[in-house]
Amino acid sequence: MYRCLAILVAGAALLHGPAAAQSAASSAQPVTSAACPALLQQQFPRLQDEKPQSLCQYAGKVLLVVNTASYCGFTPQYKGLEELYGRYRDRGLVVLGFPSNDFAQERGSNGEIAEFCENTYGVKFAMFAKSAVRGSDANPLFKTLAARTGQQPGWNFNKYLVGRDGQVVAHYPSRTTPQDKALVARIEQLLAAP
Repeated sequence: MYRCLAILVAGAALLHGPAAAQSAASSAQPVTSAACPALLQQQFPRLQDEKPQSLCQYAGKVLLVVNTASYCGFTPQYKGLEELYGRYRDRGLVVLGFPSNDFAQERGSNGEIAEFCENTYGVKFAMFAKSAVRGSDANPLFKTLAARTGQQPGWNFNKYLVGRDGQVVAHYPSRTTPQDKALVARIEQLLAAP
């Protein structure tokens, strides 16, 4: 199979150049639903450059999904989220941030939000373009998270914890900080699971 793929990529490079070869290589290795849980079978634009990112790249990881805002009383949680990510990323934790103006506290452009997050809090965890996170306009990920937990975001910095198998494990309201003992203990438990 790998030999066939190499021939396909080489042929695409000869006919159409390196970009076609890259495209052929990525399309020749589709992500199956067995490898990528249904929850993650979707794409969102990255905050910094709005390039589409597949959530399947996080399959097999423990996810903490958070709706964020730059001008909120809970905005300092960015620091705690980054610390949590730094502490556990090598063990498989991924923090996914979704800026939203649903509560009128995120009015900037994606570029302005990215600059604020990096310059103010040194955010390195994955951030996606601004989108709605509640109600009928919510992005598909947040619609699913709300449906599975019975809890849609009540405010900014609402948190959903997802296990390695793509199953939603828990919901935490905005007041639950990234250093909350129960949250950290649950993350450690999920990281220890195969």
